[in-house]
Amino acid sequence: MDAAFTAEQDEIRRTLRDLLTKHGGPGEVRAAVRTTEGHDPALWHRLALELGLPGLAVAEEYGGAGCTATELALACEETGRALLPSPLLATAVLAAPLITALGTPEQRAELLPRIADGTLTAALAVPGGSMAAALGLTADNRAAAWAGGGRAGGIQAHPDGDGGGGWRLYGEADRVLDGHSAGLLLVAAHAGGYPRSRTLLFLVSAESEGLARTRLTSMDETRPLARIELRDAPARLLGADDGTDVYGALADTGSRAAAVLAAEAVGAAAGALERTVAYVKEREQFGRAIGSFQAVKHRLADLYVRVEAARSAAYYAAWDPAAGPLALAQALEAARIVAGGAVQLHGGIGFTWEHEAHLYVKRAAADELLFGPVHRLRDHAAGRAGLFGAVTADGPVRGVAV
Repeated sequence: MDAAFTAEQDEIRRTLRDLLTKHGGPGEVRAAVRTTEGHDPALWHRLALELGLPGLAVAEEYGGAGCTATELALACEETGRALLPSPLLATAVLAAPLITALGTPEQRAELLPRIADGTLTAALAVPGGSMAAALGLTADNRAAAWAGGGRAGGIQAHPDGDGGGGWRLYGEADRVLDGHSAGLLLVAAHAGGYPRSRTLLFLVSAESEGLARTRLTSMDETRPLARIELRDAPARLLGADDGTDVYGALADTGSRAAAVLAAEAVGAAAGALERTVAYVKEREQFGRAIGSFQAVKHRLADLYVRVEAARSAAYYAAWDPAAGPLALAQALEAARIVAGGAVQLHGGIGFTWEHEAHLYVKRAAADELLFGPVHRLRDHAAGRAGLFGAVTADGPVRGVAV
């Protein structure tokens, strides 16, 4: 592989960093999370119109830039550095790839251009709030119980009965990322009844009757979460009910999303470290900057190594999405350790509500709760690789040496 970035990729990073330096500071972040949308709509439309951010990885035929996951990862590294609250992750990283993979030609032509130009935001809603399991990051999504099952549990789907091919959904989903403000919901639901139950994805408009959305109080306000309640809500099937491999599409999307999330977590860790380095150069004790003390230098060097190692893993995963879950585990761990170190090195001011250091701690903790935890990401990746046992047709067998 060629590890060097192209001029276009460097330009994406530079332009986005310059824009967020001017309009994405800690004050702007705090103001954005208190809006009804949970982000700054004006900045989001600017990112969409001037930079084409939500359409980076959307095919050119649908109005996107036709870029790869690498460009999207570089963009998310910069949004992570600023802790930017935006619908980019939910819309461009999770929803758009599923619409591309499963949608009919008519659905792709209807939805993807609106996603690419930023006029439509979307969110993935899975029952039980088990996003990591649904995406195959911490468990086999075909075997895990993330979707509920049987006659109860999860979200149930049944044909509308009017002969028009519509569906009705009943149930609820928790911890839906940006679910309170998305214009479109991709809802995972059971269909077919108990004997032949299968999980399908459905499109639910934000204006649908029978849909109730409640924004939840979340640890990290820059990651707004919502509870979605469906009471006989009308829906459209995403794609065709012809044996399409929904689980496979979710797992493929999960691997690519993990690579992008890893880059975003690296950006957050780098942002926390940069602010800490700037602080220790200014803060003085005993007549000298605390950054000149050897103990502080050693601590910063350790944090720097963690950031750079995680960045290398994230960049590799952007090139090879199969490495996404392991890269995500390393990046989430680095973000947690670096954010904790930033608070300690800031001293008494670091844990106060007024200082931005606590924002990085909350982002690291919330991301691990939503997409981890780290040890499960690693355990599942190791199991799939057969590191702890022989691999059979049904998966790895624990306790058998290879």
